[in-house]
Amino acid sequence: MRLAVAQPLCVPLDVAQNARTHAAAVRAAGARVVVFPELSLTGYELEAPVMPVDDPRLAPLVEACAETGTLALAGAPVAGDHIAVLAVTGAGVTLAYRKMCLGAAEARRFRPGDAPAVLDVDGWRVGLAVCKDTGVTAHAERTAALGIDVYAAGVAQSARDAAVMDQRAHRIATAHRVWVAVASFAGSTGGGFTEAAGRSGVWTPEGEVVARAGTEPGESVGASLG
Repeated sequence: MRLAVAQPLCVPLDVAQNARTHAAAVRAAGARVVVFPELSLTGYELEAPVMPVDDPRLAPLVEACAETGTLALAGAPVAGDHIAVLAVTGAGVTLAYRKMCLGAAEARRFRPGDAPAVLDVDGWRVGLAVCKDTGVTAHAERTAALGIDVYAAGVAQSARDAAVMDQRAHRIATAHRVWVAVASFAGSTGGGFTEAAGRSGVWTPEGEVVARAGTEPGESVGASLG
């Protein structure tokens, strides 16, 4: 399976434009699964309005997934209120996962999800995570207990904390012997992230980095899992 992580240029609160940018990233990636950062469709804007899964602004992304046979894992605020991962395919959009481990600022607006989630993609089991989830050992343990091959996370990380992402990915990969994919915002994305980390990557079950983006928005990288 070809897996990619993307860090598209994000226009805060402009879902229509961001969906078009996501669509372009999907077409460029040439992957079965493309992982996007936390709240990628709105930017890391904690006051962004919630999005329904049938939001017509997501049509360009659905169309791109239909053309390429891709599953896109995009981030958005959803009713509840939750920080969520949306699973986008050519058939439409579904709510795949609600972030379980919230930061202090997030908890003033959002509620934590109550269960880990796994998607089956061509026989590969992909566990889902969002940002702070990756720093909570119990989250990876609960997700791995469902039986996973991949731990896929969308994050919003500041450039000064870029090393944290690497440490967490290595720990999860080696502890659970799974592939780890982390999509990290790059550039400025709102919510105080004037300089996001970028450096999205894919780690092997041995904890080795096999694909790494740079620090600029618009980049994506991928790896073939086997």
